[in-house]
Amino acid sequence: MDDEMLKDFVVEALELASNVEEHLLTLERHPDDLEILNAVFRAFHTIKGGAGFVNLPAMVSACHLTENLFDALRTGKAPVTPLAIEAALQASGFVADQLNELSNGAAPDSLASMPPTLEGILTQAIEGKSGAPAAAAAPAAAPASAPAAPAGQAVPNGASVMKDGQLDWESMYQAVTGASAGTPATGVSAPVAAAVEASPAPAAASAAEAGGDAKPAAGAPQHNRRASDSAKEESIRIDAGKLDALLEVAGESVQAANQAAVLLEKLQQFKFEGTAAALMSTLAETLGRASRYSSELQRATLSTRMQPVGRLFQKFPRLVRELAKDLGKDVDLVITGAETEVDRVVVDSLYDPLVHMLRNSLDHGIEVDRAAAGKPNKATISLHAWQAGSSVMIEVFDDGKGMDPEMLRNKALAKGLITEHQALTADEALQLVFLPGFSTKEVASSVSGRGVGMDVVKTAVEKHRGTIRIDSTIGKGTKFSIRLPIELSIIPTMLVRCAGAPLALPMAVVERVVELPETFDEVGGAPVLRDQGRPLPVHSLAGVLGYEPGNERVGVVMAVPHPYILGVQSVEGTADLVIKPLTAIHTNGITGTARSAEGELVLVVGLSFLLDGCNDTERSAVAQV
Repeated sequence: MDDEMLKDFVVEALELASNVEEHLLTLERHPDDLEILNAVFRAFHTIKGGAGFVNLPAMVSACHLTENLFDALRTGKAPVTPLAIEAALQASGFVADQLNELSNGAAPDSLASMPPTLEGILTQAIEGKSGAPAAAAAPAAAPASAPAAPAGQAVPNGASVMKDGQLDWESMYQAVTGASAGTPATGVSAPVAAAVEASPAPAAASAAEAGGDAKPAAGAPQHNRRASDSAKEESIRIDAGKLDALLEVAGESVQAANQAAVLLEKLQQFKFEGTAAALMSTLAETLGRASRYSSELQRATLSTRMQPVGRLFQKFPRLVRELAKDLGKDVDLVITGAETEVDRVVVDSLYDPLVHMLRNSLDHGIEVDRAAAGKPNKATISLHAWQAGSSVMIEVFDDGKGMDPEMLRNKALAKGLITEHQALTADEALQLVFLPGFSTKEVASSVSGRGVGMDVVKTAVEKHRGTIRIDSTIGKGTKFSIRLPIELSIIPTMLVRCAGAPLALPMAVVERVVELPETFDEVGGAPVLRDQGRPLPVHSLAGVLGYEPGNERVGVVMAVPHPYILGVQSVEGTADLVIKPLTAIHTNGITGTARSAEGELVLVVGLSFLLDGCNDTERSAVAQV
């Protein structure tokens, strides 16, 4: 089998399968939505056709039975019942699991056959609810032994099945069967003859759904073909590694242009006459144009890596539904902000942390007896994303029993994770769940308790220069808040100098710059400065990072949950820096390096370090004056 053909099918079918799950969960709440019924029918119809061509008989069988079920549902031959939804969700899960196995490198012939239980519940949904004889309501599923057209094999009549370097499922179907895309294929049993109305590309599927009725008019197949062709012409699949390499080159070109601009500015301090002056003028204009183009190249490259978090969020309704069912709880997952875009690397890395938080909310956050707590029986877990400046915020909130800070502190003390003088405030106690080895569970279970493994979650978030914190109110619920940079490679920074060393602070936590006095008031022996009526502690950036503290007369007010002022030697402006992460060594407070416009090496201070008040270091944070 052609690996590229299989890969193309898996990528396109996975997106369709994810959309199906979302549609089914919506259909559970709105059983009369004909548009969703048609969408699910076409999705299974399309996946079935592609699965037949790449010889995946079990997937063809599951899609074929589910397609028959939804044909009965959308035409009114059978009502939408909980059994029908459950059967379709099981089929969707089976198809998605097989696609994920293929995506992870499994061989097609190693995939499991369709489980008898799945075939049974689908057949029961069709026969028991349609009112028609089984033979008429449910044509036989595709036999597993039916042959598929080998990849690269010539098809009848010499028809071409390739288009723009990709397999055209519609043309291949027509070439193999001699039928048009709009011809019904009722009763077709061989996988290679499975009906395909259009290309499995999501854009084409959407175009088909817009038609409403399943039986297209005479001109509809040609319209669908044009929509499919147009979608293929407007998109291309590129290896992610190539995009990463392009982004690095684009970033370096911007840095080079910035350095050249600085050199030019220094040259223009000298006096040039005649031809030299004209050349300098031309050089300045040319360099300005090069700088603009390199910046546009960088922005365009960055945009290719951006993906909506909805691509990730759409995987969770099924997980929440199934786990809530296992735990005997009634839970509604509410998703908002799915259109918020973030770097694709962040999207991919967030899956495990969010799964862990959702499982903990379901198991430990949501009460078993909601009525006794004076709450509605149906609990709510909300998953919310939005853009905040140069960051993306993601919140997971459950309206459960909340977390007891005192209990958390006692657990940490009992395990020897903290001393009597640590985590004295309620907020500090809540953050203890991120300590390695912290657990609130006395007995291990298949679903870990809130706090188990949360250090791993924090590590995964901080790997991409993000932060995570917990807010909770007993009896009201718990909120996990994740802050991540929208773009991983480039971040807006404030350039400062400490003890002569150039440093960069993420602008996401910079509020403003203030002048520091020669002497400070003190609270508990620590320096404090009153800013806009607030007494804020003052830390020396040089001191907390281990530099020799100098004469620090400039303060940067930090916009963090517990505001403070960071004393620095000087502030030298702002810049968007291309960040190179530190991989070989670990230095407290430093997350990466960058080059300034002058070509000077700059150390980038970590966002989580600043959000935590510079407390993850053993060095004291006392301002030196």
